[in-house]
Amino acid sequence: MTLWENSVLGRHDRKEYAGGLGALAIKKIKALAARLIRDFDVRARNVSVDASTLSGGNQQKLILARELEDDPVLLIAHQPTRGLDVGAIEFVWTQLLEQKGAGRAVLLISAELDEIYELSDRILTLYEGKITGEFHPDVAPDVIGLAMTGGRRGDEAVR
Repeated sequence: MTLWENSVLGRHDRKEYAGGLGALAIKKIKALAARLIRDFDVRARNVSVDASTLSGGNQQKLILARELEDDPVLLIAHQPTRGLDVGAIEFVWTQLLEQKGAGRAVLLISAELDEIYELSDRILTLYEGKITGEFHPDVAPDVIGLAMTGGRRGDEAVR
């Protein structure tokens, strides 16, 4: 799909994007896509290129722009920086921290321990589908690792 098509995925049936007789209001959608691309520094020639031609970082920025456009109360970020370059990682982290700073709930699901420490107010660990610990982000990595394997040192856990 093109960038303009991607910019309204899941929202294409809304009044502001639907033209008459079920057709899309393409000019409005392209204007939205152009704004999202500009605001989130998505590197693309124009709104009509296929999203698959973008780098992973630019694809991720477009998705983030689209989802933040709705001003969500809760943002679920699952592996938000997997496979991205350093510049794109920094951009995504900044966006997530801004959302948190604006009072939105951000649920970060990540296998990247650096990312978890950098972005989290609290850390929950899971083992075999059960929560094995809740920690402050200043807890030592070995404590987190122990909890991830089902073990736990009770004195570091948040109560």
